[in-house]
Amino acid sequence: MTLPASLTEARTEEERAALLEAGRLLFARPCTFFHAAQRLDQLPPARGPEIAFCGRSNVGKSSLVNALTGQNALARVSHTPGRTRQLNFFDLAEGRLTLVDMPGYGYAQASKSVKADWQGLMFDFLRGRATLRRVILLLDARIETKAGDRAAMELLNEAAVSFQIVLTKADDAKPWWLEQRRKEAEQLARKHTAGHPLVLVTSSETGLGIPELRAEMAALAA
Repeated sequence: MTLPASLTEARTEEERAALLEAGRLLFARPCTFFHAAQRLDQLPPARGPEIAFCGRSNVGKSSLVNALTGQNALARVSHTPGRTRQLNFFDLAEGRLTLVDMPGYGYAQASKSVKADWQGLMFDFLRGRATLRRVILLLDARIETKAGDRAAMELLNEAAVSFQIVLTKADDAKPWWLEQRRKEAEQLARKHTAGHPLVLVTSSETGLGIPELRAEMAALAA
């Protein structure tokens, strides 16, 4: 069976189940850290499809990577927002997919010069990486969309980099608020030609949405 390109394109329950299973099998394979870059000239050679995780500091990028791979300590989880200042590359399934944990943006207590360094590296990477298949743009389900999030969407759209909004920390949000956030995120995605129509709601704590996100990523793997 040829897998659909997204859960939104699954025409039958069989196709949906097949894509979910492909995601499960992909993320059951080994995933290992292999490179870190603080400057563009330190980037590893492009070798296959890449998916990057982007979002505000403390949005839960590292926790989500750990939940996807089933490895509690694969990506460093910092209790100090804004501590991750480099691009961290992880090899999944021996080259089938590279996961990129990007520096967080928008940390209020960071100095202006540090913010510029982080954002300059992040945005230059997004614009210039030919193997980048999609950016997973993480938004905190508990709080309103920030100006930095909207700016990231605009830049991704301008650079024609496909992005998919994923809400994090859903276990800590009231159901009525969570539904409001999901609808708002869908509206934001529709406003950008680079925005993927499917917004996923996730929790690294409970596993909510993890199988679906794995399935979306499996559709992009080599």
